[in-house]
Amino acid sequence: MNKAHKTLLFPLVALLVGAYFLFSGLAEAKGFLAPLVTAIILALLLIPLGNLIEKKLNRTFSSLLSTILLFLFSIGVFVLLSFQIKSFVDDWGKIEETMAPKIEQLQNYAYKHTALSSKDLETYKEKNDIQSMLTSSGNSGEKAFNFINSVTSFISNYLLTFIYIFFLLNYRKRFKIFILKLFSNQRKKEVKQIINETARVAQFYLRGKLILIVILSILYSIGLGISGVSNFILIAVIASFLTLIPFIGNIIGMSLALIFGYLTQGETSILIGVILTFTLVQFIESYVLEPFIVGDKVDIHPFFVILAIILGNMIWGVMGMILAIPVLGIINVIFNHVPSLKPFGFLLSTDNSNED
Repeated sequence: MNKAHKTLLFPLVALLVGAYFLFSGLAEAKGFLAPLVTAIILALLLIPLGNLIEKKLNRTFSSLLSTILLFLFSIGVFVLLSFQIKSFVDDWGKIEETMAPKIEQLQNYAYKHTALSSKDLETYKEKNDIQSMLTSSGNSGEKAFNFINSVTSFISNYLLTFIYIFFLLNYRKRFKIFILKLFSNQRKKEVKQIINETARVAQFYLRGKLILIVILSILYSIGLGISGVSNFILIAVIASFLTLIPFIGNIIGMSLALIFGYLTQGETSILIGVILTFTLVQFIESYVLEPFIVGDKVDIHPFFVILAIILGNMIWGVMGMILAIPVLGIINVIFNHVPSLKPFGFLLSTDNSNED
């Protein structure tokens, strides 16, 4: 191996090893970092509201009031979903009755067009029933413990996020001064600009997404309600919130609507209505709502959006997928303001002006 190859190989290996340990560390620290990063993003969203309230109240009360308003909004969403889920559970007997002939039709089709037989299916069911009985009898205590642990962890992280939000809002000026003190006087103006633009990116993106979710919930509810889908409000709200996950969210939302619409009621008109609703609403979202409400403030190339979503899912699951875009947008702002990192900013953005 010649000297040139060694010069290129060692930095590449160091980069790969560093990236591996970085992402492994992020995954291991999910319990600590996920609520904190979520709180930082939401606190940036609440800064304009906090500034508005501060005209009447001091910073502590304005921060507390802003946090409480966001908390009440989240509780309202949970209450709406819980009522719809209860309605869905109450209708489960009717849903099973409607789905039974559909499942039988699929089985008969499989028997005719594949090598499967009814005997194979019965054998498979018997094996799985025996295995599930043995597993449930042996691990029922462990499953109950894991369930209680998961619920406790969710509630504690949920409440902890709002505690973080309050402190981040209340001491935001102190944090900003701390960051500025890390740099020389010559660079403070540039750093201050980066901080302000970072906050604007997060605020613009999240505020636009929240408005979009409300509008999409209304549009989906109207379309699915006219189509005759039961529990259409629940499906509409879930499908709207899934748009926080670019590309994948729309596919999952439509799949849920088809499952809870057509498969549970079995009418072709519902199938057509669901497909038309999602096609029309997603067209309106992509070409009318998204450009005007969200715009191109988070200037990230679609290829890197997909990579960020996949990586976010690998590190922090669904929460990582939701946080991937605003976090990548903030990173891109930093890249575009640091001369040595500007090539990375160009790579991540959709700017084509320097390609010729």
